[in-house]
Amino acid sequence: MKSFFAIIIVGLLFILALLFGAKNEQVVTLSYFIAEGQYRLPVVLAVVFLTGFVLSWLLASFYIMRMKLALRKANKNLAKLTQNAAENNKTVAVQPHVEIVP
Repeated sequence: MKSFFAIIIVGLLFILALLFGAKNEQVVTLSYFIAEGQYRLPVVLAVVFLTGFVLSWLLASFYIMRMKLALRKANKNLAKLTQNAAENNKTVAVQPHVEIVP
C-alpha cells in the first residue's frame, strides 16, 4: 500500500515538472564532454527527473533485495536452531534436582 502512494506522489511530481516546463518554452544550451546541444526546457526537466527517479529506484531496489536476502537467511538459521533445540529437548532426559541433607 505504501508503494502505491509513493507511485502516486512520484507521478504527481512528474506531472508538476511537466506543467512547469510547459510554461517555460525557452531553449537551453547543454554543454557536455565533447559536444553541446540546444533543447527545450520541458524536455531537459523530464529527462533529468526520470533519470534521477530510475537511478534512485535501482539503488533502493538493490538495498531492499539485500535486506530481504539477509532476512531470509536469518529466518532459515532461526528455523534450523529452533528445530535443533526441539530435537535436543526430546532426547535429553531432565533429571530432577534432589538435594541430600546430612
